[in-house]
Amino acid sequence: MTIATLKSLFGYKAWANAELFALLADVPAEHAGPLHACIRTLNHVYVADRIFRAHLSGEPRPFDATNTQDTPSLRQLQAEVQATDAWYLDYVSRLTEPVLAEVLDFRFTDGDNGRMSREEMLLHIVTHGGYHRGNVGEVLQSIAIDAPRDLYTKFLHQSEPSRRGA
Repeated sequence: MTIATLKSLFGYKAWANAELFALLADVPAEHAGPLHACIRTLNHVYVADRIFRAHLSGEPRPFDATNTQDTPSLRQLQAEVQATDAWYLDYVSRLTEPVLAEVLDFRFTDGDNGRMSREEMLLHIVTHGGYHRGNVGEVLQSIAIDAPRDLYTKFLHQSEPSRRGA
């Protein structure tokens, strides 16, 4: 995978997160239970993003589990996700091919040892977030709310309209 592709994928991730959080901000109060489930799911994604950020940067792991005991407010979580997305965008923009290929040892939250290349970690972050945004989409569908069209192709054509004129 090229660094340019990673930059594009993390741009897509930030775009998809922003679209989803904007929609969630308008979920009617009568759907507090499903909204809470959506926030819990997105908080899990955020926690995993931060754990892998620590692995990538050689910092201590900021969480000891894959979700937090307390549930943040939607607004608080959105701000944290935006900051984390910005960190990843900056991180991938500064990578070099040799650094991308480096293999790192780390410990999972369950105590097991892990070993992945930086590239594998970054791909995990992108695919993991997409998987769970899909889970949130299913919750929204159960309360008759259409989730945003979380498509890489849509992101590419919105962010680079010239691709439509091929």
